[in-house]
Amino acid sequence: MSLRIYGNRQLKTLPGKETRPTSARVREAVFNIWQGEIVGCRWLDLCAGTGSMGAEALCRGASLVVGIEQLSRACATIQQNWQQIANADQEFRVLRGDITQQLKTLSSKQFDRIYFDPPYASGLYQPVLEAIAHHQLLDSSGEIAVEHASQGWTPPEIPAWEICRQKVYGNTSLTFYRIRNQESGADKEMKKNMTPNS
Repeated sequence: MSLRIYGNRQLKTLPGKETRPTSARVREAVFNIWQGEIVGCRWLDLCAGTGSMGAEALCRGASLVVGIEQLSRACATIQQNWQQIANADQEFRVLRGDITQQLKTLSSKQFDRIYFDPPYASGLYQPVLEAIAHHQLLDSSGEIAVEHASQGWTPPEIPAWEICRQKVYGNTSLTFYRIRNQESGADKEMKKNMTPNS
């Protein structure tokens, strides 16, 4: 089996229902929302499946893509998919194992964009998001997109984070987090140009 991503690139997928690739509609929506933010970014792909989101990030110019996946067969597929897409100046890593344990190994890194797409009924949302916050893996100007079912899902509350947008695509939804009190580039520029009252 295969699927196609940005630039008409073809990826291998796993047979059966062990992995659930992000739909083309949702994948396109994420990269439209983050348009202009991918070139040169550090991307973390959690519960990576066949690696379609990380592959698309590589196609669009990410400098570093790291994927975490528990299934060994899926990790082999991700490795193959990313290897055929990555340029010589792009770095990628595939980590196999328990997601919260693997996040600890990344504690010296920060990521600009994080995509988290666990099995919807897995119970991973709260512990994984808390682990990301605890290890400070999200860059101060970065965002994390969480894919989840449109019904029956309550966004976990993460101290120091805020929800910056939510999108619904049929039975699938996305919730985006960022670090609270984050100033945009426009806000910083405006403050810099302000002069004290005389």
